[in-house]
Amino acid sequence: MLAKVFTGAVLGVDGYVVQVEVDLARGLPMWSLVGLPDAAVKEAKDRVRAAVKNTGFSFPEQRITVNLAPADVRKEGSAFDLPIAVGLLAALGRVEPDLLQSYLLAGELSLDGQIKSVNGALPLALAAKEAGYQGIILPPENGPQAGVVEGLEVLTAASLPEAADFLNSQGKLLRARTGRPAPAADPHQPDMAEVKGQEAAKRALTVAAAGGHNVLLTGPPGAGKSMLAQRLPSILPDLNFEEALETSKVYSVLGLLNDGRPMVLARPFRAPHHTISGAGLIGGGTLPRPGEVSLAHNGVLFLDELPEFGKSILETLRQPLEDGRVTIARASMSLTFPARFTLVAAMNPCPCGFLGHPTKPCRCRTHDVRSYQQRISGPLLDRIDLQVEVGPVEIGDLSEPPKGAASAELRPLVAAARAIQEERFRDTGVHVNAHMTPPQIEEHCRLDNKGLKMLEAAAERLSLSARAYTRIKKIARTIADLEGVESIKAGHVAEAIQYRGLDRGEGRG
Repeated sequence: MLAKVFTGAVLGVDGYVVQVEVDLARGLPMWSLVGLPDAAVKEAKDRVRAAVKNTGFSFPEQRITVNLAPADVRKEGSAFDLPIAVGLLAALGRVEPDLLQSYLLAGELSLDGQIKSVNGALPLALAAKEAGYQGIILPPENGPQAGVVEGLEVLTAASLPEAADFLNSQGKLLRARTGRPAPAADPHQPDMAEVKGQEAAKRALTVAAAGGHNVLLTGPPGAGKSMLAQRLPSILPDLNFEEALETSKVYSVLGLLNDGRPMVLARPFRAPHHTISGAGLIGGGTLPRPGEVSLAHNGVLFLDELPEFGKSILETLRQPLEDGRVTIARASMSLTFPARFTLVAAMNPCPCGFLGHPTKPCRCRTHDVRSYQQRISGPLLDRIDLQVEVGPVEIGDLSEPPKGAASAELRPLVAAARAIQEERFRDTGVHVNAHMTPPQIEEHCRLDNKGLKMLEAAAERLSLSARAYTRIKKIARTIADLEGVESIKAGHVAEAIQYRGLDRGEGRG
């Protein structure tokens, strides 16, 4: 007898529907599982056999064939346990087929028939809704994250008999609480007011937050570069629901959501160590998985001690910085992960860290300084809009109470500038100035004569690339937006040029 059950699988960060076909035939008892299963899927037959027997059902001593369609896409994970077990019971006539066409099923089975949580419940729920299913049946732990998908009945089953009774119309399942949680900033995140001194750097981060610009902070050890970077999320606007959903899909696939955290509600802040591999930063593997750049989607990626990262690893950042996504190609597939983040990088001006320090002498040779700074390529620097020097803090500033603006004061300014940009780029797919296309730069970044002459003179004096030239125009546009004015003035251009510190030779040996 043949039975068909529907489940889902994840490819990249998106879910798709998988049909589980279970066939019972005469012959010697054996189990054949086809459809490109990985090791975890192949082991399902042992978990399913024990779960079926230990929950009071009889296990067929027949030839069992299970096909996972589409059969040409590799399947991974333990979420196929529940649909395979239900398909087996349906083939035996122990589960009625009527409701099997209306629900997607996913869950890992323990040997006693309990249903355990799986990764990727949110993409699976979105796939079920898109395919037009009435609902999805998941483990209890996965119910809250799937419940954020509106227009889909999300049911949770704690055990195999519970799921079977529901499908036979002999019992009920708990319905997960549905609805959109309100995205909000983390109330415990650090405040910009805690950073003493460094008002110029705080201003640069405010500009970066307002326009979605990437930042490089250069300065001696202990100047406050890491403190500044950690406080950037505190002045960013709240995630809207669409952004939260995009980011949550990545976290769901990697198993980083649970019933206490059904969605990513605050902008992520990721700070990987410089020993990270290329696959860890960008994503990868035999079956590619998202990396840190995707975990930072719609948030902040902080790379401390930037020159200490492998040069080849840093060069892989070029595509996500330019396109907001990462494409990983393998022989069998090519996957694209979202990676639209704000990069904040920090570095010392030299190996010892004290080049240009007013009181501490630099101990590095000129060759060592040049070699250290050249670990960061020109093309990568071009993609970093704001290059800011962070000088040492005066002792007097440390003993004084904080004088600068708090995050609560800067956030409304950033939000107002972002609102101007949302209106400007309505229905274009662009949301912030940093992501403007060349036609949009031409339309929205017109300079007056004084500002244009100033920019042309700076470009000639600093030998700016075409990319750096246009990025200065984008920064000037953001500075004007922070002031709430439409026209870009010479003062805005002058401030934008000041944020190209490495182009001006600051900190170079």
